[in-house]
Amino acid sequence: MIEHKIFTMNFANIYSLYIKKITKKGRTIDELHDLIYWLTGFDGASLDEILKKQVSFRDFFHIAPALNPERHKIKGSICGIKIESISDPLMKEIRYLDKIVDDLAKGKTLERIKTRL
Repeated sequence: MIEHKIFTMNFANIYSLYIKKITKKGRTIDELHDLIYWLTGFDGASLDEILKKQVSFRDFFHIAPALNPERHKIKGSICGIKIESISDPLMKEIRYLDKIVDDLAKGKTLERIKTRL
């Protein structure tokens, strides 16, 4: 089985793209962090450490302290693919994060993103 390139990509590089995406839509880094913490269980210090160490997406999710048990309820499409149809567990985790970042950039409130599940 061929491994997806995104699995080995540096999380810090993708994180910078998330920042660019949400800030150009008027959203804040604090809002992004809130969603990342909610989804993964990381906190400010641990996220800073992850960014400094330049870990891969795979490792980012592997070492996440407490993946939100409600994350499987995140629905919708990302890059034209329905999240619920993704069979690879790591790809699904990545797409959960992508989806909530997209929702933030689209103007949805943090509360709506977290509770629409």
